[in-house]
Amino acid sequence: MVHHHKGGEAERRSLGRVVDALCSSDLPLARTGRGSRRRRLLPSRSELIDMVEKLRVVLFPGYYSGWDLSDEGLNYYVGATLDRVLHILQGQIKRGLCLFCDQDPDNWHGCDEVAHQHTFTFLERLPDLRRLLASDVEAAFAGDPAARSYEEIIYSYPGLRAITDHRLAHELYRLDVPLIPRIISEYAHAQTGIDIHPGATIGDHFFIDHGTGVVIGETSVIGRGVRIFQGVTLGAKSFPLDEDGNPIKGIARHPVVEDEVIIYSGATILGRITLGRGSVIGGNVWLTRSIAPGSHVSQSQARSLPFEDGAGI
Repeated sequence: MVHHHKGGEAERRSLGRVVDALCSSDLPLARTGRGSRRRRLLPSRSELIDMVEKLRVVLFPGYYSGWDLSDEGLNYYVGATLDRVLHILQGQIKRGLCLFCDQDPDNWHGCDEVAHQHTFTFLERLPDLRRLLASDVEAAFAGDPAARSYEEIIYSYPGLRAITDHRLAHELYRLDVPLIPRIISEYAHAQTGIDIHPGATIGDHFFIDHGTGVVIGETSVIGRGVRIFQGVTLGAKSFPLDEDGNPIKGIARHPVVEDEVIIYSGATILGRITLGRGSVIGGNVWLTRSIAPGSHVSQSQARSLPFEDGAGI
């Protein structure tokens, strides 16, 4: 039986008013109208995610291709993949640059040239990124007795996935590419539960064990051979405000973690403090002061209270 909905014309008119309001340039957050900045295309999140997945193929050749390739075939496959990455990245960098520049959007030649330069600089750094990621895999294998092989780590460890995407985003951040590094880092965050700002500087042989809930702030500096566990925060304690009450951007406000430091689960490290080389930070520690090399920091010893006959309550 067909049911005829009453009041259809009135509802269509009502819906039309909602559409008009949502498309109006007077409503906050609308990117409409003929203003030059509004006509500029935003970087495409889907294109950037596709690029990141293609770069994963390049950085771990033979793992993600889906085929058992000969050396010659692998060379061709990596070359073809990089060619696609080049076109995606150059176009997306151009969009990001032009979104925030004062140039006439109908004459984007300056953004074209800078995007081209940044893209090739980024691609030339990929072999160095591969070396860093190889050291991260080694660190995970050495630091986790549950790891049975490098393949297991590369395919399944969220910490390696997060640090892979971070190292890509960080290189673009170093090139002052706007917006795109953050899109990449938040994609990794959504996939792994690990939140690393693309500005964070992280040395080789870095291992995040388990990883869920890890937060690493923008100006964090992490040395080589550092290991951190789930729930760790490297954050800012406070930040100065300008005369209008807005946070001042770009100041160093996150911790410096020197080489060979271990930070156990749930620890919160805040402010521009230094954790000296070889230190160990226990679980659930709250730390806002610098510590010397070789320090061991833990919570106050827990007390065990009996509950017999109501004691301890």
